Amino acid sequence: MVSKRPEVLLLVGMSGAGRSASANVFEDLGYYVIENLPTNLIQSVVESNDVAETNKQLVLTVDGRETSAQSELTKSLDRLSQSGVLTRVIFLDADNDSLIERYEENRRPHPMGKDSLDQSVKNERELLKPIRELADLVIDTSDMNVHDLRKRIIEGFQGTASNQDLKISVTSFGFKNGSPRDADLVLDVRFLPNPHWRDELRDSTGQAPMVRNYVLSFEDAQMFLEKTKDMIDFLLPRFTSEGKSYVGIAIGCTGGKHRSVVMTEEIGKWLKSDGKDAVIIHRDMKEN
Repeated sequence: MVSKRPEVLLLVGMSGAGRSASANVFEDLGYYVIENLPTNLIQSVVESNDVAETNKQLVLTVDGRETSAQSELTKSLDRLSQSGVLTRVIFLDADNDSLIERYEENRRPHPMGKDSLDQSVKNERELLKPIRELADLVIDTSDMNVHDLRKRIIEGFQGTASNQDLKISVTSFGFKNGSPRDADLVLDVRFLPNPHWRDELRDSTGQAPMVRNYVLSFEDAQMFLEKTKDMIDFLLPRFTSEGKSYVGIAIGCTGGKHRSVVMTEEIGKWLKSDGKDAVIIHRDMKEN
């Protein structure tokens, strides 16, 4: 059965022009990326059930230097078009001087390195010329570093992936055990009254309705939620624009059993209700 994905992107290009770096960016944006695929396998991979079940838009990096790559690529594009699969060929390019400079800086041999570096680049350019002419988009990276390339791809392709949303974790923790190392944002709710000092609440966790009601009864708790939601709304699109695929939010109290649990539940459920791909974690709740 042919994949129902609306579009498949094929990345080809000159060695050293940023094909692998581009693939990494697409992966961060939520695309399903397969690198260094022989051109004669393009159609079978696109139509495979394993790929279709990922529910992600597909990006394939293709080595155009292989024998008969041009004819195989043309055949694959024609067959996919007849099957109703839209494909776009993206060619990564750079001028010869830039490519030579990159190879010299990295001290790597050119994949077509039977001749001098200069001649190898020229040979590859001549070999890939027919494929470049097939491209729907040419990205010239001559004056780009990896950060510029990342920005270019994000600007051009963010929002076209079927699974582009950030993965967000919201974690409660106790400061007595240290804050989570992978957190991008750490929030401290120890300023709120501690249910630990209430006999009827001490043995329960922040998931218990009576503890939740107690913590949320304070004006500062409501203000904290309001301000935190505003901040998260402000930050998430900016994290995305920087190419982040994961954001960790950590909320801590003294032991990680009451206040942080309540606030983590509130923030996590709010994110989920807003359509975000969020998971709620209570790191220290059971250790108290």
